[in-house]
Amino acid sequence: MTSYRSYTAANIHELPQYDSIPEEQIRAIRTVARVYPFRVNSHVAEHLIDWSNIPDDPLFRLSFPQAEMLSEDDYGTLSALLTQGAPAEAVSAAVREIQFRQNPNPAGQKELNTPSLDGEPLHGMQHKYRESVLFFPLEAQVCHAYCTYCFRWPQFSGLENLRFQDDSVTRLVGYLRLHPEVRDVIFTGGDPMVMPSETLASYIRPLLQVPTLKTIRIGTKALSWWPLRFVAEPDNDALLALFEEIVGSGRQLALMAHISHPRELENPLAETAVRRIRSTGAVIRSQSPVVRHINDDAGTWEAMWQKQLQLGIIPYYMFLERDTGPKEYFAVPLVEALGIFNRAYRRMSGLGRTVRGPSMSCSPGKVAVDGIAEVGGQKVFVLKFIQGRNSDWVGRVFFARYDADATWIDDLVPAFGDEPFFFEAELRRLSGS
Repeated sequence: MTSYRSYTAANIHELPQYDSIPEEQIRAIRTVARVYPFRVNSHVAEHLIDWSNIPDDPLFRLSFPQAEMLSEDDYGTLSALLTQGAPAEAVSAAVREIQFRQNPNPAGQKELNTPSLDGEPLHGMQHKYRESVLFFPLEAQVCHAYCTYCFRWPQFSGLENLRFQDDSVTRLVGYLRLHPEVRDVIFTGGDPMVMPSETLASYIRPLLQVPTLKTIRIGTKALSWWPLRFVAEPDNDALLALFEEIVGSGRQLALMAHISHPRELENPLAETAVRRIRSTGAVIRSQSPVVRHINDDAGTWEAMWQKQLQLGIIPYYMFLERDTGPKEYFAVPLVEALGIFNRAYRRMSGLGRTVRGPSMSCSPGKVAVDGIAEVGGQKVFVLKFIQGRNSDWVGRVFFARYDADATWIDDLVPAFGDEPFFFEAELRRLSGS
C-alpha cells in the first residue's frame, strides 16, 4: 500500500520517477513553481501518471507545472534570474509582479463575496448566492496535490492578503443564525480532507445545531488524489462515523469530488473509497473544468461520466476554465467546449444527464453556454443563468454575438445591438463602480 510522501520543487529530485522527466522539463517545473504552487504526492506519482508518456500524459500535465503556463517573456525573465543566481529579493519581486498580473481571486471573490458580521468582514467566508455560503477552514488551506489549472492558486502562493481562511466556527454559526435564508454550507479550501477527522468535526458539529441549515457540502479531490484518506488512515473510521452523524441529523451531506480525468477513478483504492463514503448515506457529486491538454475531448468526458455512474457518483458540472492564472494555456473556446459537452452528453443515459454545463463561474453568477442559434439572421450564443448573484436572474436566457475565439463572458458582447447585458448595471452598483 502506498505510503504518503509529498514532493515539491525543493525535493523533486527525491521522486522515484525523477529520471523519467526530461532535464528541460525539470527546469520548467522549478521555474514555473515559483509563480504557481507545485505539490504532488506518492499516490498520484505511483498510480495515476503514465511515466512512459512524459510530458504529454494528461495526469502529468494536471499535476506538474509546464513552461507554457507562463508567457514567453515572463518565463524568460524568471528563468534568467534563477540561472544567474539573482538575489532572493529580486526573484521574489519578479514573481509577485507576474502573479498580480494573473487576475488572482477572479469574479469578485474578495470585493463582492465577503460577508460581514457586526460590521466586521468575514475573510474566511464567501456569500455570493442567497442560499449558499462558502467556508474556508484555516487548517484546510492546502491540498494533497495541486492541480495546475486551479483557480485558487493564490491560497497556496504566499499571497496572504489575498487568502481566505478562518479558524472560528463561532463566527460562521453567528452568521447563519442571522441569515436563515442560507440552507447550504460548503467547506472548501484547499481541501478539507487534509484535516484530521477531529478537526473537521469541530467545525461541523456546531452547524448541526442550526435548524435552518439543510445541506453540508465538502469540496475535495482526495477521492482521487489520496483515496487512502477514506480507506486506511488511522482516523478514517472516525471520518466515516462523522459522515453518518451528519446524515443522521437529517441533513444531506454531499462530497463535491473534483475529478478531471477518468483514470483518476480507475484505481481500486478510489473505488473502495467511493463505496465506503456512499455507505454512510453521503452523496458524491463530480465537477471539473474542461481544460486544454487534459480532458478537451468528448471521449474523455463520456468515459469519466460513465465510470462515475457505475460507481454511484452523480455527474454535476462541467465548468469552463476561469479567467485567472495560466488560463491561456488551459482555456478552451466556448464553441469547442459546447461541442465537447454535447457529444458526451448525447452518449449518456438519462441517469448521466444530471450534468450541467459548460458553465462559467463569473462575477454575475454561473452562466451556462446553452447552445448556438441563428436569431433574426444573426448567429448567437444562447446563454442561461444557472445561478445568479441576484436570484431573480436564475433561469433567465440571454444572447451574445457568436465569437469562435471567445473563452469567457468578458469576451462576449450582446447580440442585436443591445448594450449592455441586462445584468451589468446592477453588477456595477453592487461593486460600487
